[in-house]
This record gives sequence, structure tokens and C-alpha cells, in this order.
Amino acid sequence: MAYPVWAEVDLGALAHNLREVRRLVGQTSIMAVVKANAYGHGIVPVARAAIAGEGDWLGVARGAEALELRREGVTAPLLVLGYIHPDECPALLAAGVRVTVHDLDLARALAGLAQREKKTLRAHIKVDTGMGRLGLPCDAAGVEAALAVARLPGVEVEGLFTHFACADEPDSKATFWQLERFLDFAGKLEKAGLKVRYKHAANSAALLRFPETHLDMVRPGIILYGLYPAANTGRVVDLKPAMSWKARVTQVKRVGAGFPVSYGWTYKTRGPAVLATIAAGYGDGYSRLLSTSGEVLLGGQRVPVVGRVCMDQIIVDATRVAGVAPGDEAVLFGRQGEAFLAAEEIAAKIGTINYEVVCAVGARVPRVYL
Repeated sequence: MAYPVWAEVDLGALAHNLREVRRLVGQTSIMAVVKANAYGHGIVPVARAAIAGEGDWLGVARGAEALELRREGVTAPLLVLGYIHPDECPALLAAGVRVTVHDLDLARALAGLAQREKKTLRAHIKVDTGMGRLGLPCDAAGVEAALAVARLPGVEVEGLFTHFACADEPDSKATFWQLERFLDFAGKLEKAGLKVRYKHAANSAALLRFPETHLDMVRPGIILYGLYPAANTGRVVDLKPAMSWKARVTQVKRVGAGFPVSYGWTYKTRGPAVLATIAAGYGDGYSRLLSTSGEVLLGGQRVPVVGRVCMDQIIVDATRVAGVAPGDEAVLFGRQGEAFLAAEEIAAKIGTINYEVVCAVGARVPRVYL
């Protein structure tokens, strides 16, 4: 179909990025993180591509994401990294999904359900080493709680993990402090007789910067999609952005000076101009903060967004683009000919990070897989 707005996802780029991760981590297991609809790229096609490539495991944030993958025939080892409600547990147990345990009372509830269902609860215990979100406390009480989880009938503690808060910050001290606490916690468990198969901590930034964090498994997220976590994470891998976001020109108008544009008439043309309306707006995930500040690619050139971003449309000044016509392709981020507009540029304009830009591409935007 000739969609008015769509996102192209290059699965070849995803495979390339995974190979770059493999080059960096060697034989260490790779958990491809596909939460949040694979960072906006489409959870099922991306998960299949990851497992067909260098991915060993898949990581999601919610039980519903795990069950969607299972329904679509994805059989790879799969961990829910976030909270599990006990009501979700029977379906997850039946689907062979691993769960995160971050609280002893919750673990007891899940273990009871596993016994009732005559299933084994394969758990990864999360330790809070400094993030302040989910996790057992990183102290003697946390060690005792972890050992108590391991003693619960029907529970198999397969993994132990934590998450770094500052791996993308210039100063590495916080990350190594967290790593030291995590390894000390794991050592105390081993001394007490609990040795887990997988210790994992490295997100994308830690994976790139600190080989010491690779342990038994790494959890690449944003770098799978060809985006760097931050400018200071370096370029030790060659990443290829996997997504380009495109839309059609729907109408072209030739107007005079002083012509008011979009809601509130916050913009008026400074002279004779060619205005092109494009079929994308904040209802598709194109931020309203880009009103009279964003740019798109049209005819291989950068052209400015003028006036307020609408729910379903934006307007650009296409005066410098020769022959622009309805049906022409505009690129909201990605490549057009020799021109490239990065998701990071959009993020900088609206005061956020590239993660949010790609995750924000809405569900009504069709994904086209290359």
C-alpha cells in the first residue's frame, strides 16, 4: 500500500548491529532487549530477526509482551525484566517465560502459583545496586532474601542481575561502584551455596565502555537499533540506524507574504512561499514541540516545519524544493539521497533522548520491513 505515513525498519541493519555486539562480547550470551515494541521498531519481527542472528535470549518489560511473542511462535529463552502481577503468572509459567523476582513476598506468591500449576518458576533475582527501582536491597538482608527465594519449592534461580544508573555518564566511578557491589552480593550467595547460571548487568552503554561488566550475559537495547546511548559512549562499534520514518506530501500551496499557518497563527510567511502539507502529526508521535523548530527532508534537502504541529499533519516551507508535488516522500528522520536527519537531532530540539524519539513513533504508523 501507498501509506500516507510509515516507518521503514531495516532488519539487515539490525542483524549488522547484533554482529557488532557479538564481535565486542565474544562468547558471552546476548539478551536482545525488545521491550516497548522493540523500541518502536516492532516486537515480533525484531525478536525473530534477533534470534535468527546473534541473539541468544530476549528481554521484555511486561508479561503481555512475553505472551505476544509466544503467541507468534517465538520460542527463544525469554525474561520479563519488570514487575509480574500474580494473575499473570499461570500464563507465563505455561509459556515457559522466565520472571524477575525483586521482592520476597512476591516470590512467595509466585512460587505458590507455580506449585499449584505443577510448573517450575525459573527466576532471575534482581538486586538494586544503586538505581533505586526494582530489586532486593544490596545488603545482608537482601542476601538472606535471595537465599530464601532459592529455598522456595518449585523455584529455580537461574539468574542474578542489576541495572546501571550512570553507564552513559562521563564519570565511570558510579558504574564500577555498582559493579563491585553486585559482584560482592553474588559472591556472598555463592559462599552460602547459591551459584546462578547467569549473572548480567551490562546495558548498551556499559557493554560498549566497560568489558568488565559483560559477565555471563549482556543486555543490548538501543544499540541494536543503530543508535548510540550517548555521545560519550564512543564509537567502538559501527552501528547502522534501523528505522527511517517517512510520510507523503498531501497538498502544495503557493502563498504570498504574511500568510498565516496552522493553529493559533503562530507563524506567518515572510515572503512568497511554497507550503507543503505532510501526513504526519503528534497523533503519529511527531512531537508538538517541533512546531516551527523541526526539519524534514524533502527532495533531498532540509526544509523547516512552520506553524504548529497538528494531530495528523505538519506544514513545511518547501520554497527551495523544485517541483514538489502531492505524493512526494518526506523523511521525518532517516536518509533521503545524500541527506541524513538523525533521531538524535530531533531529540536535541525537544530536550529528550533518541530512545524516546523512536519509541514515540505511534502504533497507527505502519512498519514496513526491509
